[in-house]
Amino acid sequence: MGSQRAAVLLTFYADYLDSKDSAKFVRRASRRYTPGTLERLLAVGPRTVRRAAALALGCMAGYESNAALGRALVDPDRGVRTLAEDGIRSVWCRAGNATQRQRLSSIMRLNTKKQYQPATARASDLLREAPWFAEVWNQRAVAHFGLRRFVESISDCREVLEINPYHFAAAAGMGQCYLQLGNAASALECFRRALRLNPGMEGVRANIQHLERTLRNNP
Repeated sequence: MGSQRAAVLLTFYADYLDSKDSAKFVRRASRRYTPGTLERLLAVGPRTVRRAAALALGCMAGYESNAALGRALVDPDRGVRTLAEDGIRSVWCRAGNATQRQRLSSIMRLNTKKQYQPATARASDLLREAPWFAEVWNQRAVAHFGLRRFVESISDCREVLEINPYHFAAAAGMGQCYLQLGNAASALECFRRALRLNPGMEGVRANIQHLERTLRNNP
């Protein structure tokens, strides 16, 4: 049965690679597979099956698939890692109910526009209602960083990682805050944590190398 499931998913994935019709791929995968089945294929399937499962989960799964995609960030295959990273960022926004997700989207748009004051206010309002929503904490951390409130941003990043230990972006953001505060040792620790979670973060890797040289030369 497992091999049959994998074979069908491979057929869907091959068609997607030819057509680039992601909507069709998601429609077919969602009719045939539950997130739990896709998570199992992501964990133990051959390379191309893992890629297909990562793509499907990223497109259709809810926040409950966060851990499965988080583990796939360290998959031996680069394609799986890339698809898992794209997918997990989407999954982070799928906690909560529809209204809460809409409010999160509004906060993210404000941050994109660098409207950090209203983003902070709206995030705080939503967190009073949904303190378990990790991505809202992360977006408030982003807004605090934009306002140069680095201590507050660090505090919010810690909340993110307490709720969602796979949130590599929060770990990296905390590192950037410590850099701004002149705390190289703490920044290095945060960047190392981010890279352990997501080895594909080349900018973080470069920060680690720079900080390691700096701390060696200035003990």
